[in-house]
Amino acid sequence: MTGHLLGAAGAIEAIATVMAVVTDEVPSTINHFTDDPAFDPKLNFTFNKPQKRTIDAALSNTFGFGGHNASIIIKKYKS
Repeated sequence: MTGHLLGAAGAIEAIATVMAVVTDEVPSTINHFTDDPAFDPKLNFTFNKPQKRTIDAALSNTFGFGGHNASIIIKKYKS
C-alpha cells in the first residue's frame, strides 16, 4: 500500500500496528484477485477489505536492507 520506504518502513509499519490495536481493525492485504486452491478455507487472510476484530495485541516485524531488523509487540492498555 505504501511502497518501499527504506529506513522509514519500520516506523510506518509500527504506526499501522498501533492503529490496528486502537481501532480494532485488521488492515487488508490489497490487490488479491485469485485464491490459491491449496489455501485452507478456515484461514482468514483479510484480502482486499479491512475487518473489525477484537485486537488486544499485535506484533510488528521489520526486516530490511542494511540490517534494519526489529520486532515490537503493541498491547492494548487496560486500566
